[in-house]
Amino acid sequence: GNLGVITLILLDSRLHTPMYVFLSHLSLMDFGYSTAVTPKVMAGFLTGDKVISYKACAAQFFLFAVFLAVETFLLSLMAYDRHAAVCKPLHYTNIMTPRVCAWMVVAAYVLGFLVASVHTWNAFSLSFCRSNVIDHFFCDATPVLALSCSDNNRSEIVFFVLVSFNIAFTLLIILISYLFIFVTILRVRSSEGHQKAFSTCASHLTSVSIFYATGAFMYLQPGSRHSMSTDKMASVSYAIVIPMLNPLIYSLRNKEVKRALKKAVGKAKFSIRFIS
Repeated sequence: GNLGVITLILLDSRLHTPMYVFLSHLSLMDFGYSTAVTPKVMAGFLTGDKVISYKACAAQFFLFAVFLAVETFLLSLMAYDRHAAVCKPLHYTNIMTPRVCAWMVVAAYVLGFLVASVHTWNAFSLSFCRSNVIDHFFCDATPVLALSCSDNNRSEIVFFVLVSFNIAFTLLIILISYLFIFVTILRVRSSEGHQKAFSTCASHLTSVSIFYATGAFMYLQPGSRHSMSTDKMASVSYAIVIPMLNPLIYSLRNKEVKRALKKAVGKAKFSIRFIS
């Protein structure tokens, strides 16, 4: 689904706009962090081989953190893009130039890489001499830190502060952007204008709500309130379900994506008929 969205955006020139550039990178992140987790999990269920090496565990931890961190920054960039489109439509092309969009995407990747690097170093610089059984589906922060025989209070504090800052910073940008958007919408008198503005933001708002609600529930709970069984259910949501939902959210609620999909399917049918 995510690769399909990326392909549609690449093939249809009408989708070569900032909104869809960010969406293509968001789909890439969804594909990335679900791929970092799901194949290994499914292989374990199917073959019964649930062993992962120390290096592979660190790699999975790092990749998952990179893709997840970059996604949070991309969601905030998409909110700013919607703010520029709704609040300053006449200046939109001057604000969101291809150069500005490119630098925004690069910044999201760099920040995501730095955040993930700190998370990985923070977790795997500890000593592990207890059980080697991870009480989870994959190498996530909470179950990995639980196996450490070092004093991991500092590591837990660093992890909590970084995650809190990441969520708070990006969520603040999203909330401020939508605050201005809603103020602008209220000033529009026509119902058609209201509907157009809401349809522009509905998909992104839906995606943000699901992503941040699950992430906050998973990572911002005090350690004493963490339940591994609950965490496992939440991890299935944000590591497997959400990446599958995003393509549906952005395609079913977006006329331009549906138009591009119909066009691509029409071309495919024509090619098949022509070849036959």
